[in-house]
Amino acid sequence: MMELDKKILEAKKYIENYLDEKPDICLILGSGLGVLGEKAENQKIVDYSNIPHFPVSTIEGHKSRFVFGRINNIKVAIMQGRFHFYEGYSMKETAFPVWVMKSLGVNKLIVTNAAGGINTSYRPGDLMLIKDHINFMFTNPLIGPNLNSIGTRFPDMSNAYSYRMREIVKNVSDKLNIPIKEGVYASMTGPSYETPAEIRMLRILGADAVGMSTVPEVIAANHAEMEVIGISCITNMAAGVLDKPLNHQEVIKTAEEVKEKFIKLVTGIISEI
Repeated sequence: MMELDKKILEAKKYIENYLDEKPDICLILGSGLGVLGEKAENQKIVDYSNIPHFPVSTIEGHKSRFVFGRINNIKVAIMQGRFHFYEGYSMKETAFPVWVMKSLGVNKLIVTNAAGGINTSYRPGDLMLIKDHINFMFTNPLIGPNLNSIGTRFPDMSNAYSYRMREIVKNVSDKLNIPIKEGVYASMTGPSYETPAEIRMLRILGADAVGMSTVPEVIAANHAEMEVIGISCITNMAAGVLDKPLNHQEVIKTAEEVKEKFIKLVTGIISEI
């Protein structure tokens, strides 16, 4: 058994000791969006710092813990906080929780993030359903020996954000009268925000929003043959779109303003998938 296999198994066993029932869906919540975790019933809290081999979140707006419970009677594992490449974690460490969730039997992943709007028709507070991504981190969590117990050496990424589940999201958004855009997410390493020239480049390449996360987890989830939904909260316009500097406080503030809409949409999605 490979070293990474061992770490996944040890983390899984630790978490299992706390659970009465195994989750069906995992949610990874981005900056300022962790409030959804408070909506779960029959909560079991597991701090990342107590789980063997788990990193911890160091960024404002990330609580650094799992909330296990039920939303609309669906069994969920909610990550209040994620791990970023720019924090100094390896790509494998950023993807590690996804593999642990797969080992627990989870086959569906809802991943969310706070993102900068590149598409000039977007406005802060918009929600964007991710239909595809561009990996501008120039590295990959699957580099190195393959985890044969989890997935194939060369996973297909042509349906990385499940078409079937995207159609469900669009139906839910229509039913709840919550407008949602659909676009391409570009992931950069951070932690510095992008330059106006980089944003112009990304726009030419077809990106609608940009952030510093999500792609490693989505690659890992596809490797593990999990179905993925990705939702970006457009918390600010990207560099050069508006004539003003960017800061993380604006990200948190906008996420706070859209939280009710976000919670309503995601809880609706959970019931339907």
